[in-house]
Amino acid sequence: MDEKKLNEQEKETPVGEEPEKTAQPGDEAAADTAPEALLAKELERLQTELKEAKDTYLRMLAEYDNFRRRTAKEKESVWSDAVAETVKGLLPIADNLERAAAASGDAEKIAAGLAMTMTSLTDTFGKLGLTAFGAAGDAFDPNLHNAVMHVEDESLGENVVAEVFQKGYRLGDKVIRFAMVKVAN
Repeated sequence: MDEKKLNEQEKETPVGEEPEKTAQPGDEAAADTAPEALLAKELERLQTELKEAKDTYLRMLAEYDNFRRRTAKEKESVWSDAVAETVKGLLPIADNLERAAAASGDAEKIAAGLAMTMTSLTDTFGKLGLTAFGAAGDAFDPNLHNAVMHVEDESLGENVVAEVFQKGYRLGDKVIRFAMVKVAN
């Protein structure tokens, strides 16, 4: 540097502070290594963060996959348990029907056996939460009844169930089977 520039810098620099260094032709190597070292450290830090993020992602993905498999297995188990409990309740009824079919003799005894079997079936339906609906004299409701016939009968009111061909069944609020009915007027 020339003396004139050096003198100007000294004048501008307050006492006790070092003058700013300007780049010298021989100082290029030192200036380039410092930013490269910083960039290398930053790159290494970012690579470490990326590796940790990937590891976290893969662990979370594995946990989700395990959760999905476990819930599918539990759902299948609940379904099979529900079917098993339902069939378990119906087996005594099937046994009674087999006995009635094999019985020979008095028609009254067979009819009494079938009546007991029907009572057993109704009790089993009640335990499962299944309720029957649809009786003659009920008001016709298209949300519960399927009208397959119509009859004019002045002794019955308007839109009244005159006859039930098949009872309807519901489980809670859900209709399992609509009642098949004949509607009057």
